[in-house]
Amino acid sequence: MSKPSGALLRLPVREGRDPLRQALVRVAIAVGIITFVMVLVLLQRGSYEDVTGGAIGPLEAFYYATVSVTTTGYGDIVPVTDSSRLVDSFLVTPARVVFLIILFGSVFELATGTLRTRIRQGRWKARLKDHFVIVGFGVKGKSAVRVLLDRGVPRQRMLVIDRNRQAVEEAAASGLVSILGDAARTSVLEEAGIAAAQALVIAPDADEAAVLITLTARQMVQRRLTIVAAAREQENADLLRQSGADSVITSAEAAGRLLGLATEAPRLVRILEDLLATGQGLDIAERPIDESEIGARSNLNPEHLILGVVRDAEVLRFDDPRTQELHAGDRILYLYNAS
Repeated sequence: MSKPSGALLRLPVREGRDPLRQALVRVAIAVGIITFVMVLVLLQRGSYEDVTGGAIGPLEAFYYATVSVTTTGYGDIVPVTDSSRLVDSFLVTPARVVFLIILFGSVFELATGTLRTRIRQGRWKARLKDHFVIVGFGVKGKSAVRVLLDRGVPRQRMLVIDRNRQAVEEAAASGLVSILGDAARTSVLEEAGIAAAQALVIAPDADEAAVLITLTARQMVQRRLTIVAAAREQENADLLRQSGADSVITSAEAAGRLLGLATEAPRLVRILEDLLATGQGLDIAERPIDESEIGARSNLNPEHLILGVVRDAEVLRFDDPRTQELHAGDRILYLYNAS
């Protein structure tokens, strides 16, 4: 598949606005108007005259209807009786007006729709800060979005980048801002506001793409940006870390470990699966300690099982003696019952 040359920003699809359905409805109305006029002419075919001298049949009636409602009016078929002229004045003319309203209304809406889209994009970019950028809207990317939603991150703070148009449309339909483009390109990451992002989740189909995207993002962002990348193979995990990823999840390795554990300790795998499901059963979280918790670790909520403490960007495991006393600014990693 060829790489997109640039970035195409796709805003979430608004409920109740289906451009294709609206266009089909208008086409149906236009066809109905032409058919209506055609039937009127056929019913009074004797009241119309063709300058060529031919009889007025279905083809001639259809021809008259199309040139009449579009105001082309060649004048080769004309009403010649009082009744046909009255029908033309009171029925065909209003139909012609309605047809023109539909025609010009569609053109006007197309122009204003483009303008509205640009205004929405401008407003969205103005609010772009501390958001989450997810590269790849496949199985892993969708799972990352679900976890963020379960953690309370609103859809407005998430942006999806994918090279596949169908994936981008699917993301937009689910309420996410999305970009069609190659995230390894600087222009695409700039469009995504990577400099103001809180975190970047990299989950493309290939490890080589993940490495290139990580290198590009880390080179662009001078400040600290949390970059989480997915790798299919363990041998590429170190390369991703060297490229600037803070965390690397090896999907094949993780799946293999769970499969191996399942053969020996299936109950243990159930606990791990419970941890992977957010918002139910056992869950894992991180939070800053408050002033009342400074000091002895025993001051913490006894229902929170401490896994570690983050202090000055260093992660201290639960069995590290330094975690026995908590300091101001510490963050704790803990298990809790989310049910």
